[in-house]
Amino acid sequence: MRPIRREFLAIAAAALALPITSRTLWSQHVYPTRPVRLIVPFPPGGAADIFTRLIAQKLSDRFGKQFYVENVAGAGGSAGTGQAARAAPDGYTVLFAFGSFVTNPSLYAKVPYDPDKDFEPVTLAVTATTALIVNPSVPAKTVKELIDLIKANPGKYSFASPGFGTQPHLTGEQLRQSLALDLVHVPFAGAGPSNASVVAGHTLIGFSTLAAATPHVNDGTLRALAVTSTQRSRALPDVPTIAEAGYPNIKGDSWIGVMVPAGTSKDIIASLHREIVVAVTQPDMMQRLATLGYDPVAGTPEEFAQVIKTELVTWAKFIRAANIKM
Repeated sequence: MRPIRREFLAIAAAALALPITSRTLWSQHVYPTRPVRLIVPFPPGGAADIFTRLIAQKLSDRFGKQFYVENVAGAGGSAGTGQAARAAPDGYTVLFAFGSFVTNPSLYAKVPYDPDKDFEPVTLAVTATTALIVNPSVPAKTVKELIDLIKANPGKYSFASPGFGTQPHLTGEQLRQSLALDLVHVPFAGAGPSNASVVAGHTLIGFSTLAAATPHVNDGTLRALAVTSTQRSRALPDVPTIAEAGYPNIKGDSWIGVMVPAGTSKDIIASLHREIVVAVTQPDMMQRLATLGYDPVAGTPEEFAQVIKTELVTWAKFIRAANIKM
């Protein structure tokens, strides 16, 4: 994903320059005139939920009306996404979508939304990388050494992930499939239990969200061998990318994007886009994003639409080839 570009910084600067009274009058007479629901299709407490709540506060401050988070968990994110798809296209229900939006249609026999028709993209707000981690007892210090170790010991190693169908799981499956590794997947109910298993040595290898892995890497209870982003992470600058490690075809970035039900007015989409760009480019938010393991993107609706279109096809091919089913 591309970082924030100059034109988006210009949008943010221009919006911030508006007098508070002007912004308030505009919001009162145009949009919104009542509270706005932000649907997060996963349980509360994770980094993505924290990010959405931070954005909700920023939007509330900017628009002068309450933006509140509603967690609608279930079916790997499909339950909340389906509820958002059925909402009125009036700007008062906004979906904070995750990478599962493009993978679930291939993982599940049926999902309660049409990713091509039910939503209008607002912006791809942030991306997050996946980390390949190992227990410190594992002798491998590089990805290549780990691959050689697995190949030399068929049937011995397994890898942990935050759950079946999650981005870390799919990243691990890419590595396993592409190199024909004898490596068993062990799913857990979230990144916390998954990383705890690797820390304890029950599962010696793991794929994790960066935010969940970084504290363990910093205190030495986990070793990070690579991150899947195109550039090194600000949180772990000494850890190479998977491409630098010699495996450029392994992809693992997850993302959070903002969507509204299809039929929502272009003016509302433009307003939400502008204010979210402002929110993610403010210094305090940039600092929080770094601690949460996110990189700001703040792309246009058109760019986000292209990401969705591309990833729906890419992940469908991989999931079918790997025969992954929920």
